[in-house]
Amino acid sequence: MADPLKRTVENKVILVTGGTGSFGNIVVSELLKHSPRKIIIFSRDEKKQDDMRNAFSSPVLSFIIGDVRDADIVNRAVEGVDYIFHAAALKQVPTCEFFPLEAVKTNIYGAYNVLSAAAVNKVKKAVILSTDKAVYPINAMGMTKALMEKTMIAAAKNYPPTAGGGSVFCGVRYGNVLYSRGSILPLFVNQMKQGKPLTVTYGRMTRFLLPLRDAVSLVMYALLNGVNGHMYVRKAPACTIRTLAEAMVGLFRYPQGIVEVGFRAGEKIHETLVSEEEMIRANDLPEYYDIPPESQGLNYNQYEIRTPHRKKGLEKITSYTSENTDRLSTAEVKNLLLTIPEIRQELGGLKK
Repeated sequence: MADPLKRTVENKVILVTGGTGSFGNIVVSELLKHSPRKIIIFSRDEKKQDDMRNAFSSPVLSFIIGDVRDADIVNRAVEGVDYIFHAAALKQVPTCEFFPLEAVKTNIYGAYNVLSAAAVNKVKKAVILSTDKAVYPINAMGMTKALMEKTMIAAAKNYPPTAGGGSVFCGVRYGNVLYSRGSILPLFVNQMKQGKPLTVTYGRMTRFLLPLRDAVSLVMYALLNGVNGHMYVRKAPACTIRTLAEAMVGLFRYPQGIVEVGFRAGEKIHETLVSEEEMIRANDLPEYYDIPPESQGLNYNQYEIRTPHRKKGLEKITSYTSENTDRLSTAEVKNLLLTIPEIRQELGGLKK
């Protein structure tokens, strides 16, 4: 039996916005195994594009310099595309706190440009990438990502696919991707190389832990199974930030220890992947949560009619958070870290 991903991707044109990041590099590696006709990398950084071009050295890859804020270049990039992975975003919490309007321009208007171009060009499916910070957001990055999700859901309602074609819009949401660019693990490694103690803002904070391969498998699941307007969440374990730092200290036998430096702007103590309100309507799958959109139309009069909730036991439903998910011990975190290629590579250098 043919691989479902190969059946979907073979001889198709795929656009990855923000494609030079950690996600883009690994998703391209996966897609190339399934014989796409073309993969278009759309991003702003010519140096990262040149690095990626040299690293893959594949005639299947095509590169476009552009910004998702620019609707004209986005429209040209989307012409002839079958599938879109929309990963372009401002993702650093402190950056978005200091420049919130820049986050609005990229994370909201940029997503709108991509989704609008997808609808005009009759792209088969567009998958947006979101974050746990979009749920009960307290920082500008999370707020703009939450509105990006709402923009996708609105597009799904305004441009519904029909029997004659049209686009499917859906999204994925996940927590901290281990060793992604700008995340805490590369920071820890850099601090060890400089002989500094590992810095944590508040040790009792908890964060979801997701290897990059699992983030990519979630996106591929959405590509194959995504329903119009739905969000998909990968279940993941979590640990405290101190546990993560202790696991790194133990793995690398690092003598400088750990120091707490206090909260950064916009930080939460615990992250949420699925809100309590979403859990009421979410479908609980073995590895994922499938979250349908809240409503399918603008006929608010229907909500004046009181109808019973479909789910039983509503009083027991809670949000899915980094506090109440499976909590990993230091030993378990060490084992998880050892599955990350970059950690294994760094271990060879730093322990010498």
